[in-house]
Amino acid sequence: MNTKTEKKEKQLTDADVKRKAVKLVVAHLKRKANTEFMGMEYLQAWLEDMEALLEKEEFDIKEYHRMRRQFNDVIESTLDENMRKKLRDSWYSMGKALEKKAKPY
Repeated sequence: MNTKTEKKEKQLTDADVKRKAVKLVVAHLKRKANTEFMGMEYLQAWLEDMEALLEKEEFDIKEYHRMRRQFNDVIESTLDENMRKKLRDSWYSMGKALEKKAKPY
Protein backbone atom coordinates (compact mmCIF):
# COMPACT_ATOMS: atom_id res chain seq x y z
CA MET A 1 0.00 0.00 0.00
CA ASN A 2 1.12 3.48 -0.76
CA THR A 3 0.90 5.44 2.48
CA LYS A 4 1.11 8.81 0.70
CA THR A 5 -2.10 8.24 -1.22
CA GLU A 6 -3.85 6.39 1.55
CA LYS A 7 -6.34 8.59 3.32
CA LYS A 8 -6.23 8.41 7.05
CA GLU A 9 -9.75 8.30 8.33
CA LYS A 10 -10.31 9.24 11.93
CA GLN A 11 -12.27 6.58 13.73
CA LEU A 12 -15.13 8.19 15.58
CA THR A 13 -15.85 7.15 19.12
CA ASP A 14 -19.35 6.81 20.54
CA ALA A 15 -18.79 10.14 22.32
CA ASP A 16 -17.87 11.85 19.01
CA VAL A 17 -21.00 10.50 17.34
CA LYS A 18 -23.24 11.53 20.24
CA ARG A 19 -21.73 15.04 20.41
CA LYS A 20 -22.16 15.52 16.66
CA ALA A 21 -25.78 14.35 16.81
CA VAL A 22 -26.54 16.66 19.75
CA LYS A 23 -24.96 19.59 17.87
CA LEU A 24 -27.36 18.94 14.99
CA VAL A 25 -30.34 18.89 17.35
CA VAL A 26 -29.19 22.17 18.94
CA ALA A 27 -28.75 23.77 15.50
CA HIS A 28 -32.29 22.78 14.49
CA LEU A 29 -33.59 23.97 17.83
CA LYS A 30 -32.00 27.39 17.35
CA ARG A 31 -33.84 27.77 14.05
CA LYS A 32 -37.13 26.84 15.72
CA ALA A 33 -36.50 29.34 18.50
CA ASN A 34 -36.32 32.36 16.17
CA THR A 35 -39.93 33.30 16.91
CA GLU A 36 -41.21 35.19 19.93
CA PHE A 37 -43.08 33.13 22.52
CA MET A 38 -43.68 33.16 26.27
CA GLY A 39 -40.78 31.36 27.93
CA MET A 40 -38.32 32.17 25.16
CA GLU A 41 -35.80 33.52 27.68
CA TYR A 42 -35.61 30.09 29.35
CA LEU A 43 -34.85 28.43 26.03
CA GLN A 44 -32.19 31.03 25.18
CA ALA A 45 -30.48 30.48 28.56
CA TRP A 46 -30.63 26.70 28.07
CA LEU A 47 -29.13 27.01 24.58
CA GLU A 48 -26.23 29.07 25.95
CA ASP A 49 -25.56 26.43 28.63
CA MET A 50 -25.81 23.64 26.04
CA GLU A 51 -23.36 25.35 23.69
CA ALA A 52 -20.90 25.77 26.58
CA LEU A 53 -21.19 22.05 27.31
CA LEU A 54 -20.63 21.17 23.64
CA GLU A 55 -17.42 23.23 23.63
CA LYS A 56 -15.86 21.19 26.43
CA GLU A 57 -13.26 18.72 25.23
CA GLU A 58 -14.33 15.89 27.52
CA PHE A 59 -17.65 14.16 26.98
CA ASP A 60 -19.55 13.41 30.18
CA ILE A 61 -22.79 11.66 29.24
CA LYS A 62 -24.25 12.46 32.67
CA GLU A 63 -23.99 16.19 31.90
CA TYR A 64 -25.81 15.71 28.60
CA HIS A 65 -28.59 13.77 30.31
CA ARG A 66 -28.82 16.51 32.96
CA MET A 67 -29.18 19.10 30.21
CA ARG A 68 -31.92 17.03 28.59
CA ARG A 69 -33.83 16.97 31.90
CA GLN A 70 -33.40 20.76 32.13
CA PHE A 71 -34.68 21.07 28.58
CA ASN A 72 -37.84 19.27 29.69
CA ASP A 73 -38.31 22.00 32.33
CA VAL A 74 -37.95 24.62 29.59
CA ILE A 75 -40.62 22.86 27.54
CA GLU A 76 -43.00 22.77 30.50
CA SER A 77 -42.53 26.52 31.05
CA THR A 78 -43.48 27.28 27.43
CA LEU A 79 -47.09 28.41 27.24
CA ASP A 80 -47.39 28.50 23.45
CA GLU A 81 -48.88 25.14 22.49
CA ASN A 82 -47.38 25.01 18.97
CA MET A 83 -43.90 25.92 20.21
CA ARG A 84 -44.17 23.40 23.04
CA LYS A 85 -44.91 20.68 20.46
CA LYS A 86 -41.86 21.70 18.39
CA LEU A 87 -39.66 21.73 21.48
CA ARG A 88 -40.99 18.33 22.54
CA ASP A 89 -39.97 16.94 19.12
CA SER A 90 -36.45 18.27 19.74
CA TRP A 91 -36.47 16.69 23.19
CA TYR A 92 -37.14 13.28 21.61
CA SER A 93 -34.44 13.93 19.00
CA MET A 94 -31.98 14.75 21.78
CA GLY A 95 -32.74 11.40 23.41
CA LYS A 96 -32.10 9.58 20.15
CA ALA A 97 -28.86 11.54 19.67
CA LEU A 98 -27.63 10.41 23.09
CA GLU A 99 -28.27 6.78 22.15
CA LYS A 100 -26.20 6.85 18.95
CA LYS A 101 -23.14 4.66 18.63
CA ALA A 102 -20.15 4.75 16.35
CA LYS A 103 -20.16 2.35 13.42
CA PRO A 104 -17.81 -0.59 14.02
CA TYR A 105 -14.85 -0.80 11.66
